[in-house]
Amino acid sequence: MLLHPPHRHRSARRLRTTLAVVTAGLVTVGLATPPARAEPAAGAPLGTVARTTGHARFEPGPCPRTADPIPDLDRARCGTLTVPENRSRHDGRTITLGVAIVPAVTEHPAPDPIVWFAGGPGDDAVSEIPLALNGGLNHDRDVVFMSQRGTYSADPALTCPNIDEFNADSLGLVYGAPSTGRLHVDATRACRDELAGRGADLSAYNSTESAADYADLREALCIEQWNVFGISYGTELALLYMRLHPAGIRSVGIDGIEPPSLAGGANTWQAAREGFDGIFEACADQPACHTRYPDLKATFERLVSELEAHPVTTTVTVPDHPEPVEVTLDGGVLLNWLTFASHLAPGVPRSIDELAHGNPQRIAEQWAGGKLSPAAVGRTSHGLAFGVFCSEWTPFESEADVIAAGRREFPSFPDSVLANAPLLTWLHDDCRAWDVPAAPHSIRDVTHSDIPTLVLSGGFDAQTAPSNGPYVARTLSRSTAVTVPYVAHVVFADSPCAQAITRSFFNTPTAPDTTCLACLQPPDFEIAP
Repeated sequence: MLLHPPHRHRSARRLRTTLAVVTAGLVTVGLATPPARAEPAAGAPLGTVARTTGHARFEPGPCPRTADPIPDLDRARCGTLTVPENRSRHDGRTITLGVAIVPAVTEHPAPDPIVWFAGGPGDDAVSEIPLALNGGLNHDRDVVFMSQRGTYSADPALTCPNIDEFNADSLGLVYGAPSTGRLHVDATRACRDELAGRGADLSAYNSTESAADYADLREALCIEQWNVFGISYGTELALLYMRLHPAGIRSVGIDGIEPPSLAGGANTWQAAREGFDGIFEACADQPACHTRYPDLKATFERLVSELEAHPVTTTVTVPDHPEPVEVTLDGGVLLNWLTFASHLAPGVPRSIDELAHGNPQRIAEQWAGGKLSPAAVGRTSHGLAFGVFCSEWTPFESEADVIAAGRREFPSFPDSVLANAPLLTWLHDDCRAWDVPAAPHSIRDVTHSDIPTLVLSGGFDAQTAPSNGPYVARTLSRSTAVTVPYVAHVVFADSPCAQAITRSFFNTPTAPDTTCLACLQPPDFEIAP
């Protein structure tokens, strides 16, 4: 999960032993006169022929840059898609998006590839190649990865390392204190000023433009039909893409659902409630866990209130950071920690119990490990993230709406905790600083479609509510909604069963094989001596 509190970006990362989270280029100025269209030669491999469609152009070339080595790029076919930064400005600048096409494993792949929609908002699709391939997504089909505008392998990359550095530097501050909030917004404003100073049109980094980028990519690659697979924020983008650009879509898989019509703080509170309860109930159903950790839900909620009134400061050491680090835990930290720690569910009851008995070390180490990981700095496109949040989310729900939703889900929490929804700390203040226009209200429309769709949710997902799956499925007439129990956000990342269902779906979109669900078992929770 690429979430760096107190800033937030919703995507999947494997979180096994720590909550480790997973430079900018130059913008090409001016829309040149489009060159003549070049039709792909018959039988040419996908992604090997240059082609222009409208004002978008695909050029074969080197593979995109990545923060970490990705060996599978050695066999990929790569290039760039150049598109207008702002399609409403016909004389504006262009931007370049990295493209990598990983060939299928099978010798005779299906003719309809899969295109991967990354999470975030702000995650880089090319960097998620290992996640996709570890799940066997390219077994029968080529998989197309394109960096969403503003992300790490795009040009320009709107990354703003100063925000990531603030996240690390703020570990010793009280998370929910107004003074921390002011520093938080200062970091956001500095990011905005730096990107705007480089000439970026910040209003153009949003889901509508990204959806148009993918429509242009399909045409530029001469793909008659393709399949879409989106994770986390990529589900929000996929649902919009289905509505705005349905042509050429054979099927859609979405995993960790963020409906455009619900996206925001209120739904995030609901996600936390559902995901937390999934873990608490699974512990209560296991006699050993229930006996050792009785009333886990009540204990957690009591600790949130106690820590908010009396924060605890401790010192920890974390991997890749040799110096001891001071960490302050208040109610907001504990809330956000559990949102991430849902990926580490077997250890959650023990961590909460240790905190209740005066030992905050496990939680503090995990919290600090996420912020201090080398993977947490300079990889997230804060420019795209705030472009989405501040034009598509905050204009359509007030701060009072967010607080009221939090109070419905967690009535015992103090107002200072309810003021900031999980993962979205100080978001309305950030968006006032970011200062981009609101999207048209239609951005919040529900998607109605008969495109075959696989709707995947995780029973322990505390970041996008498990109930969001059935919610979107009700208006997708040929959908299959599946909740994979005992798995957190983005089930494809961690569940072999979810991976098998997904592969089956793309082979038979109207009848995926879900029989593996019957064999799933709850985790074995850690039982302390």
